[in-house]
Amino acid sequence: MTLAPFFDAPVYIQLHAAAAMIALLLGPFVILRNRRDRLHKTGGYIWVLSMMVVAVSSFWITEFAMIGPFSPIHALSVFALWSVWEGLRHAFAGRVDAHRQVFQNLYWRGLVIAGLFNFLPGRASNRAVFPDSPDAGLWVLGVGLTLIIADGLVRFRRRSSSIA
Repeated sequence: MTLAPFFDAPVYIQLHAAAAMIALLLGPFVILRNRRDRLHKTGGYIWVLSMMVVAVSSFWITEFAMIGPFSPIHALSVFALWSVWEGLRHAFAGRVDAHRQVFQNLYWRGLVIAGLFNFLPGRASNRAVFPDSPDAGLWVLGVGLTLIIADGLVRFRRRSSSIA
């Protein structure tokens, strides 16, 4: 493993990666914390700011452009910005369950799943973690998506059996 791909990358990629790491590490603490106190709020605001930086900085990352300067991953950035707005709106209106659901979805769909795609060959994360075997990133992506799909199926079955 080497951090050289990040140190050699443009500033917007360094900012994007740093904000994503903060959001990735802080997310479980904020999401899983039982007490909704000052620590939750402070951590939440840092997480929200990090997610906004991740989303906005992604628009400068155009190496994998397909539609003008954009790629399909940029749709996740729009989703992230909208989700931040929705999550905050629900929190300020006192709709705690909706707030929780929006931010949990944003963490898993907008951060974890998008993060897995950073292990595609050619991406900085792939070059940092697998400098000698970039195809190993495909395994990370495959295993990660398999676990997420399996978890979704288990949750769906639980929900279906509890309704019936």
